[in-house]
Amino acid sequence: MKTPFRGLTAILYKEFLVVLRDPFTLFFMIFPPLVEMIAFGYALDTDVKNIATIVLDEDRTTESREIVQQFQNTGTFRVVGEATSVTELADLIRRGKARVGVQIPSGFTRNLAAGRSAKIQVLIDGSNSSIASSALNTSLNVGFRKGLLTLSKKIGLRELPVEVRPQILYNPEMRSPNFFLPGVIGIVLQIATTFATAMSLVRERERGTLEQLLVSPLSRWGLMLGKLVPYLLIGNLMGAFLFIVMRYVFHVPIAGDITALMAGTFFYVFCLLSLGLLISTRAQNQMQALQMSMMFILPSVFFSGFIFPRETMPAIFYAISTVIPATYYIELERALILRGASLGDFWFHLAMLAAMGTVLFCLCALRFRKKMA
Repeated sequence: MKTPFRGLTAILYKEFLVVLRDPFTLFFMIFPPLVEMIAFGYALDTDVKNIATIVLDEDRTTESREIVQQFQNTGTFRVVGEATSVTELADLIRRGKARVGVQIPSGFTRNLAAGRSAKIQVLIDGSNSSIASSALNTSLNVGFRKGLLTLSKKIGLRELPVEVRPQILYNPEMRSPNFFLPGVIGIVLQIATTFATAMSLVRERERGTLEQLLVSPLSRWGLMLGKLVPYLLIGNLMGAFLFIVMRYVFHVPIAGDITALMAGTFFYVFCLLSLGLLISTRAQNQMQALQMSMMFILPSVFFSGFIFPRETMPAIFYAISTVIPATYYIELERALILRGASLGDFWFHLAMLAAMGTVLFCLCALRFRKKMA
């Protein structure tokens, strides 16, 4: 009676030897993800601070200097110089010498004392939307608070009549690494593991060793699983190492259960490796395998919620995100790491990863034929 995983032990032994004797593959599975993790950890930062700002103070009074100081005290703006005219102010922004220009017109203090509207012109470079948005919101808040304080003094109030006290849960310092690094781990794991298995059968075909596998008594299920298991072990070890780097290099606290986190990583890596094997059964050479793998990398970056919230996406792209494994893994990661959620709270995400991995693995085995493609 034929067993579905006939020859699994033999192919496992062979694949482990191949992987361990191939330092090139091991290097590109481990080193680039580590470099990407460190690079993204330091580079991806949405905390906009110290925006270069030029000031045109035409009032030259104590009050005008105080308002400039209030802009600087927010931490968002950094005064790098002064302009002597509106034309020079606009020209400095156009030349990239500053991102923001603050113009305080003459009569600012006089209008403020007389109870009239004291206007401040803030010119913002909109070529970078994130910087522009932060500068806009902060400048409006400075003006709004200044207006409330002035009005309160005039009517004799010692404190503002309404004070909002927001409390940030789970990431009180609003650190960008806390938000981005779990997603970075998901993306770099996909890059490393998908490429590794996408090249496996293609490499056998190019080296001429696939013929030996085709005439062997191996079952296709045993061959596929044997190709996958060594990389599954390496991928999970790599995931654990990246979590250690995240925790002790970038000081991202892990609030949830480590066991649950590794269980999610196991099914995610299994899913990615199965995807890589499916690509490998279709590609005729390593260049094709590389190109086909890249087709799945970019959607994972843009549609998984790694950078952009899925809730703001058009319906078509939101639908695409529901069939991307990284979507479920990144949401699961952030819930476990940042919010301390339990695996029971996100069992659906784990089930989806397991289901996707199983379907992809079955497709790999069914597509593989014991003949040269």
